[in-house]
Amino acid sequence: MGRERLSMQELIQRRRNAGFVGRRRELDAFRDNFGLPPEDARHRFVFHVHGHAGVGKTWLTLLLERTARQEYGALTARVDETARSVPEAMAAISEQFARQGRELTAFDRRLASYRQRRHEAESVPAVGERQGPSTGGMVTARAGLAGLGLVPGVGALAGAVDPVPLAEGTDRLRAALSSRFRDHKDVQLVLDPVETLSPLLLRELSEAAATVPWLVLLFDTYERLGPLLDPWLRTLLTSERLGTLPANTVLVLAGQTRLDPGCWGDLADVVAELPLEPFTEAEARQLLTAKGITDEPVVREVLRLSGRLPVLVSTLAENPGTGGDLDPSATAVDRFLKWERDPVRRSAALAGALPRRLNEDVFRAVVADEGAGLFGWLRSLPFIGDRDGAARYHDVVRAPMLRLQRTTSPQRWGAAHTRLAETFAGWREAAAGGLDPHDGWRLDSWNGPRLEEWYHLLCAWPSAALPGALRDGIDACDAGPAVARRWATTLVEAGEDADSDVVRAWGLHLVDALGDERRRGIEAMGLLLARGGLDPAARVAALVVRGWHRRSVEEFDGALGDFQRAVELDPGNVRAHFGRAVVHRATGEFTAAMDALDRVDALEPGSTWVQRERGETCRRAGRYEEALARLDPVIEADPADHVALGSRGQTRMALGRIQEALADLDRAIELNGDYAWALLRRARVRSTLGDSAGALADLDRVESLEPGVPGTLGERGDVHRFAGRYEEAIAVYDRALALDPGYAWALGSRAMANEALGRHAEALADLERAVALNPGYAWAVAQRERLLSSGDSP
Repeated sequence: MGRERLSMQELIQRRRNAGFVGRRRELDAFRDNFGLPPEDARHRFVFHVHGHAGVGKTWLTLLLERTARQEYGALTARVDETARSVPEAMAAISEQFARQGRELTAFDRRLASYRQRRHEAESVPAVGERQGPSTGGMVTARAGLAGLGLVPGVGALAGAVDPVPLAEGTDRLRAALSSRFRDHKDVQLVLDPVETLSPLLLRELSEAAATVPWLVLLFDTYERLGPLLDPWLRTLLTSERLGTLPANTVLVLAGQTRLDPGCWGDLADVVAELPLEPFTEAEARQLLTAKGITDEPVVREVLRLSGRLPVLVSTLAENPGTGGDLDPSATAVDRFLKWERDPVRRSAALAGALPRRLNEDVFRAVVADEGAGLFGWLRSLPFIGDRDGAARYHDVVRAPMLRLQRTTSPQRWGAAHTRLAETFAGWREAAAGGLDPHDGWRLDSWNGPRLEEWYHLLCAWPSAALPGALRDGIDACDAGPAVARRWATTLVEAGEDADSDVVRAWGLHLVDALGDERRRGIEAMGLLLARGGLDPAARVAALVVRGWHRRSVEEFDGALGDFQRAVELDPGNVRAHFGRAVVHRATGEFTAAMDALDRVDALEPGSTWVQRERGETCRRAGRYEEALARLDPVIEADPADHVALGSRGQTRMALGRIQEALADLDRAIELNGDYAWALLRRARVRSTLGDSAGALADLDRVESLEPGVPGTLGERGDVHRFAGRYEEAIAVYDRALALDPGYAWALGSRAMANEALGRHAEALADLERAVALNPGYAWAVAQRERLLSSGDSP
């Protein structure tokens, strides 16, 4: 990992090319770290750049990236707040590696599949879509996935059932999704992309790391990214659950605030803190000298106005004025605007500060016709940054520009923001083609303009716009936590920029309520229901959204209460009735579930999806013949309904009609080759038929789709066990339990393999542990009693 020594001339030229001014201590610390192997206790895996706005964090981050790439041969990627989720952050890393000649092929392929499946889930109508459960609510129902054995924490749920039918929680999830999320391809990928994509990313990062000296991943504006990325990055640094991060990886986190001690407090020995202060006077003078500014009165004025903040020093250095311009009451922004002699440019610079982000279309919408050609000039200004293809004013410059316009002419301020709101509304409507707002929140092409529309309306008329923004937030929360956080953050920023205490307070409360992603929008809906002044229709919508979110975290009593109150307010609400059906089915109240589905059918007669739900409910209740009678017409009406085919295949399996079950599952997989749910069940059918090779091939396909999943390993262990390969089975169960020590089903299955090998003490120990994890695991209780009564145990 050494590097060739450079000549003095090369070093001088490199500094000139980088426009190097100051920050030598920070840069030297970063450079010195590359001279320490990862095994050295002095080596730091994380650098944390932090300081107030304007001190040059982004500039230093860019310099660190350039240094790592040019001087140390590193592959680098830089992520900023334009990444609105962990998958988007991963995508940014992959895209930037590809531009450096290192494509992450398997990850990119799976990412493309995720985006396609998510798009299908969000935009393709299903039968009964308008009244069925929202895609957003369904896409966040991760708790049901635990029953698949596809995520950590599966044990408590999977252990509640006999190992013969695979983790019954699968069926709860499938039922909850089926009215809108008809295409069940890659269910886990859509609901929990981080768990699925991370192992692929880490695997290919390790392959890349073997070919280069270093990988350097930089995360800018970390005060915004941190709440989103902290849990993921901590997992990558401290656990192998998602895979292993190569040791020659260095992370750079740059933000205004200190790292969250709850996440990073015990990692101080691997983090190097790089606090940034404003330039020293010497550093600021060095920059001014480099710009040709040496007149002492002007230099002193620039130092006074800028507070030696690098962004303001650079801005004023572009047009420093003369000593005769001195005004002790001036600010840096005042001086910049005064020194810009062209009134059209000055007006364009002010108007361009109104939108949160700028592209040429937005700029043309915000400036008068005579300023429309100035976008290129604007982007060249020192306080304009480029992020994700959009221009953004530096906060230190934008905030006073907004304050100046808001206080100088409130009417002009309101009119300008209203025009921008109308512009974004037009773009939203054109992109959506008349899509219902409830569904539009799930599409970036709709929700992006919608959030900007609300931002500008809240800036223009805070009190008047707030009720509508809060009402719209119900649908934003329904669309999932990422969209909900963007909506809440929009309120915070609008409150700050409009200087509206009420809007700002609402935004901050909502951001806090949405802090725990696992809780989805439960607390946010509680705030709106308690204090949002919602009309009856909005109250129904909030209750239904909260009900589905509560169902997703298995708060069944609360979910049922929300659905019941929604039905009382709106007896014709299909989503609420269907929610009641799903909750009743999840708690084993099958008669009540069927009654609720009857009500749905009365409201939406002839809907195929309702009949499928009835069939699924019958299957879950063990009424297999009735389930077939309901599923057969569904498949007859739509032979390509692979979800119904999978359900019927599982039903036929339960009836012992193995060949017919295999035919259904074959057809479901033929229609959807990545249908992991059906592949898992076909593996079980093939194993039952003695086709171990076919079963293992199916599980290989599942593993390629969803690597490192405990449930898949549990199934693989069963294939070996049913084939009499008990030692191999135990080895696989051990791997599954290493991934999830609470996986009670794997413990029960391992007990059976141990018993077959005559290891009765080990078998009994496994069953004792399984029952301790889940006292309701009836099968394990029965097997334990059998072993205890057999007299063979000690």
